[in-house]
Amino acid sequence: MSDSTPTHLRKVALIGGTGNLGSHFLSALLAAGNHSITVLTRPSSTATFPPAVTVTKVDYDSDASIQDALRGHDVLIITLPAQAPPDQHPRIVAAAAKVGVKYIVPNYYGYALSTRTAWAPSDTALGNFERFVDDARSAEKDGVKWIALVCGFWYEFSIGMGEPWAGFDIAGRRVTLLDEGRKKVNVSTWELCGKAMAKVLSLPIEKTNGGGLALQDWDNEGLYISSFLVSQREILDSLHRVLGTSDEDWTIRYQPGRERDAEGMKELGEGKMTGFAKALYAKIFEEGGRGDYETGQGIDNEKLGLEKEELDVATKRAVAMVEGGFGYRG
Repeated sequence: MSDSTPTHLRKVALIGGTGNLGSHFLSALLAAGNHSITVLTRPSSTATFPPAVTVTKVDYDSDASIQDALRGHDVLIITLPAQAPPDQHPRIVAAAAKVGVKYIVPNYYGYALSTRTAWAPSDTALGNFERFVDDARSAEKDGVKWIALVCGFWYEFSIGMGEPWAGFDIAGRRVTLLDEGRKKVNVSTWELCGKAMAKVLSLPIEKTNGGGLALQDWDNEGLYISSFLVSQREILDSLHRVLGTSDEDWTIRYQPGRERDAEGMKELGEGKMTGFAKALYAKIFEEGGRGDYETGQGIDNEKLGLEKEELDVATKRAVAMVEGGFGYRG
């Protein structure tokens, strides 16, 4: 790296700064204090942000508008809602490549990438989530690098949304355990996701003579993090500790994972959002499934100096969210 080449990424553009995940990225980046941050919002947005954040209104139907908003930024973090138009992500990536953005964090926040494991989440009926990484890969020819955050399911979201997701209805004290409820999967809190993003984007772009960590260690690869490798049974036990309950206070149902998967796919075919959740979570929790990437591929928590989290603390946050009205109300 020449003397005139920047050693760190400084200018960050964030799409989705008000969302559950995006807001945690923003908070962690602001706390780290190593970047200037621009949040891209729609023209109709009335969201407010801290004074240190630059807010740029963008017409996502206009490639020129997206390019103007991204010009001059070093890195783009994309967080999009599930209902975003299918052509939006590739158009955003193409716009970033066009104006010379150096790094992209695509809208992929899930399980192991096919570069580290034989499985890629490509069930077409559920949506091929790795298409977001494919979009980023397509920009490599333009000199763009990407880092995908492999974080598993979001913990508080998963147990707080309702029974069709990870099986838990906290308010109703009901749970559906898949098979015996003992299959462990990797999950992450939103807080950990934010801290991991701030940590990795604060690293030098390339290694110096002394070695050490650098952003290039994750060039065109997944950044693997996890708060907990945990089973449904362990989550239920954590809920008992937080709520002061026992199994006798809950309605506990057991369901084969494959049956749950098929049930979800049937509901999805009927246009029910809950079917999507059931099938997606069942596929991850199935015996021999895809949810434990820590054992096979390892995680990067220790490398980044991420502190170990307490399961019950995260569970308590999820309970508070539910008590505050969080969850699916369809």
